[in-house]
Amino acid sequence: MKITQVDAIPFAIPYRKPLKFASGEARTADHVLVRVHTDEGLVGVAEAPPRPYTYGETQRSIVAVLDSLFAPAVVGLSPLRREVVHERLDRTIGNPAAKAALDMALWDVVGQAAGRSVTELLGGWTDRMRVAHMVGFAPPEQMVAEAQRVREEHGITTFKVKVGRRPHTLDVRACRALREGLGEEVELYVDGNRGWTASESARALREMDDLGLTLAEELCPADDVLSRRWLVERSPIPFVADESATRPGEVTRELLSGAANAISIKTARTGFSTSQRVLHQCEGLGVEVVLGNQIDGQIGTVCSAAFGAAHRHTARRAGELSNFLDMSDDLLAEPVRITGGTVAVRQVPGLGIEIDPDKLARYRQDT
Repeated sequence: MKITQVDAIPFAIPYRKPLKFASGEARTADHVLVRVHTDEGLVGVAEAPPRPYTYGETQRSIVAVLDSLFAPAVVGLSPLRREVVHERLDRTIGNPAAKAALDMALWDVVGQAAGRSVTELLGGWTDRMRVAHMVGFAPPEQMVAEAQRVREEHGITTFKVKVGRRPHTLDVRACRALREGLGEEVELYVDGNRGWTASESARALREMDDLGLTLAEELCPADDVLSRRWLVERSPIPFVADESATRPGEVTRELLSGAANAISIKTARTGFSTSQRVLHQCEGLGVEVVLGNQIDGQIGTVCSAAFGAAHRHTARRAGELSNFLDMSDDLLAEPVRITGGTVAVRQVPGLGIEIDPDKLARYRQDT
C-alpha cells in the first residue's frame, strides 16, 4: 500500500460565541481538513487547527506547507513507514499542526488496513475518556451559568478555568464564584496562557489557596526563566507546561530545569507518534499529564479521545474534549456525543471519521 495523494482543504465554521483567553480569542474555526489517500482506496482523515498567536501557523500556511512540501515528501511511501515520514517532515522546522494532522491521518489509514481501531493499535487501555470543559473569560455569573449548564446537559464535573487577566483579582473572583456555584465535588484547575508575571501568579495562587485547585497551567511565560522556576518551586499544586513544551526536547528542558512538573499533551500539535513519545517521557520521569485541547473541532476531538483512551497515564485525568460544543456546526456525518461526562471511542477500524459531504461543501474555503 502506498500514499498517492494528500488533500489540504481549508474550512471555516463560526463559533457560537467568541472564545476569549489571555493570549487571544477565536471567533471562527478556520481549520484545515487533511486527507491521505492510498492506492488501495483507503483514506485517512484528520484536521489541523492553526493557532497563530501560539505557534505561528495560519490556515493559509498549513495548506501551503502541506501542498508544497509535505505532500511531495510522502507520496509514494507506505503509510507504515512513519519514521521515514517524520524524518522528511522534520526537515522543515515548526508547522506542528500540519505535521500532526498528517501523522494522525496516516494512523487512520493503518487502522483501517489492519481492521483495528487506532486506540487498539496505540495501547487499547479503555473505551472512553472522561471530559473536562474549558470556561473562558466572561463575567463571573456567566462563567458559573455556563459551567452549570454543561454539567447538567453533559454530566461533566471537571472544569479548566481560563485566567491571566489584569488585575488578577478578576480571575480570583471568577474562580471563587465557580467553586461556590458548583460545589466541592467539582474539579477546577486554571490556565493562564502566559498572561501574568510570576509575582502576579504567586499572589493569585495564594488568594485561591482555599479553592481546591488541582493544576495551574502556563500562568507566566517560560521565557521568564528564573521567575518561572521561582514560581514553580513555590506553587502549592502541579504546574503544567503546555505551549512551552511542544516537542520532546522542550518537555525535557521544562521538566529538568524546574520550569514545570506536569505536561499537557495535545494530539493537534504532536499527532499520535510524537504524543506517544512525550507520554513515555512523562511516565519515565514520574510526572502527571493532561490531555489538552487546541480548540479542536469534532474531528480533533475524535483523535484526542482515541489517543487518551489508549493509555493508562492519559486516561487517569479528564481530557479537554468539549471545545467543539462552542462551534455552530461541524463536518462529521456522525457527531461526537458527550454522555455521562465521557466521550466513547469509536469501535471501528481506524478513527471512524466520516465527513458529511454537504457540510464540507458548505464550509470549505477553496471553492
